[in-house]
Amino acid sequence: MQRVDHPFPPVVDANCHILILGSFPSVKSRENGFFYGHPQNRFWRMLAAIFDEEIPEDIPAKKALLLRHHIALWDVIASCDIQGSSDASVKNATPVDISRVTDAACIDRVICNGSLAGKLYQRYLETHIGIKAFVLPSTSPANAACSLGKLVDSWRKVLLT
Repeated sequence: MQRVDHPFPPVVDANCHILILGSFPSVKSRENGFFYGHPQNRFWRMLAAIFDEEIPEDIPAKKALLLRHHIALWDVIASCDIQGSSDASVKNATPVDISRVTDAACIDRVICNGSLAGKLYQRYLETHIGIKAFVLPSTSPANAACSLGKLVDSWRKVLLT
């Protein structure tokens, strides 16, 4: 276990109205300096499929995809004790200062990427934002039971309504 601080800021601008929250960046994401950096994570492939766009390959293209569709992106945890990238190992989580997003944008929908993000959102952030979150299947490679097709179907219903 090691104590780790979240290494990068949220993606947000004044036009965002959807907020997607993960739990905490994986080792690969921390190494790559951006969200969902593990090559087996299906997040970027899923969003590209939902919006019928090319899969973004670099950080500027990923940010552009999000902002083009009015999506803010961040995580629930600002710092925690964690072993590798395992959500199951997270201990002593400290939540992010969500006002960094809510002061910058008028959020009307919150989506949590996986159950840990959903649980911690409900515990720490829901009262501040005042919106019940949609907790959707994780795009993590650890959630191998959920195919890319199932992810696209589940997420599309919430993102495009």
